[in-house]
Amino acid sequence: MKLSRTSNISFGWLYVFPLLDVVFLLIFFFLLSSNFVLQPGIAVTVPFSRFTLGPQPNQQIISITGGPSPAIYLRDQKVTLDELGPALDATKREGRSIIIKADRLTSYDLVMAVTNAALEHGITSVALATTPQQ
Repeated sequence: MKLSRTSNISFGWLYVFPLLDVVFLLIFFFLLSSNFVLQPGIAVTVPFSRFTLGPQPNQQIISITGGPSPAIYLRDQKVTLDELGPALDATKREGRSIIIKADRLTSYDLVMAVTNAALEHGITSVALATTPQQ
């Protein structure tokens, strides 16, 4: 006598789990890799130069925008020239160098004021960011 099942068991839904696993791995990969941007911050158009420094380890970028009302950004937060000095004390304690990334249209006076503020607060390595000529 041959017995037969009254209900059919379908194992097709088991193929969904590996597919979901791959989808979640791709989502995690894209989420985690999006945080590793080389230079996050404010977009400025820096001047061209034939002479550039290589990548600087342990650096802090100060961005200065151009235009009629220039703004100074440190750690992606807008600061005034008076607030910049105390904020640079933390950078000095960390032993970081400063790279000033100023827009082409920024006045030379403002760039020098930011440079002087960094030097007055004991930061010994201050550089100006440029774009290499092609």
